[in-house]
Amino acid sequence: MKLRAVLISAVVACAAGAQTAPTKIAIIEFQKAVLTTAEGAQAAAAMRSKYDPKKAELTRRQAELTAVQEKLQKGGATLPAAERTRMQTQLTTGGRKLNQDIDDLNQQVQEDQGKVMQGLAGRIGEIIKTYAAKNGFAVVLDVSGQQTPVLWAAPSVNITAEIVKLYDQSHPVMAGAPAKK
Repeated sequence: MKLRAVLISAVVACAAGAQTAPTKIAIIEFQKAVLTTAEGAQAAAAMRSKYDPKKAELTRRQAELTAVQEKLQKGGATLPAAERTRMQTQLTTGGRKLNQDIDDLNQQVQEDQGKVMQGLAGRIGEIIKTYAAKNGFAVVLDVSGQQTPVLWAAPSVNITAEIVKLYDQSHPVMAGAPAKK
């Protein structure tokens, strides 16, 4: 009986002295965090100013092709054969060229977004690790995508705003300065 009491007290003493692993869980909307930082917002604005004119040009060309198509559909039977052939050729070649230009633009946008996201993601990842360790979080789950396994989480475990604030403090952005890549 005495041996048992000694063993129990030894186990209790070991348990009391041992550090417990963190058990808290946090969530973050990683993509939102990256884009909400001052640097991310600046990079997004720079991309808009770079690509919006190209998108507007593609939209204008699409409208022109749509107008040609409508004209061909409405008056195709009364148009001279040469004019009808010219318009059909314009639709075919213009449509192909437009689709290729749209694909090229989308690829350029994705490449630029990837470069920006990669640079910001590495730096923000370090902030998350430090924050999680300092605040006793065992796991930080990204709930940005629709495929996240998290069905519900209390708003109090969402650390997105705190991470954005810490990032902006650690990586201040000067007005008019280009975003880091």
